Amino acid sequence: MRVVIGSDAEGMPLKELIKAHLVEEGHEVVDKSETASADLVDSATAVAADVLAHDGSLGIACDGYGAGSFMAAGKMKNMVCAEISDERSAYMTREHNNARMITLGSHILGDKLALNIVDQFLAAKYAGGRHQVRVDMLNKMA
Repeated sequence: MRVVIGSDAEGMPLKELIKAHLVEEGHEVVDKSETASADLVDSATAVAADVLAHDGSLGIACDGYGAGSFMAAGKMKNMVCAEISDERSAYMTREHNNARMITLGSHILGDKLALNIVDQFLAAKYAGGRHQVRVDMLNKMA
């Protein structure tokens, strides 16, 4: 799977951990922050723009708490993004909301939990059906 990642300075260690894990798992990784972005808005919107431009891609943005990247990415039309701190939410936001991007906080998540979240997000498939009404409503926003 093609996974786009990025981070600001506070999220960089977590992003690098996730990047190594994704590469080890055989995913195609596009790193929008080879060096830390000056601001989380820059990194989150770079990830979101790339994901929106490439069907089938998913995105992960890291910062200190995940909230700032979530707010920035969520401002982009057609981007369904979720701030995640547990495995079940990572899976369900993809399955029921067709989220194409998640944000993670390096000051909140331990390494193992972060990798579990990433794995669950990537394992989930959008269920469609009755959930499409909600996804259409979300995509009309921003």
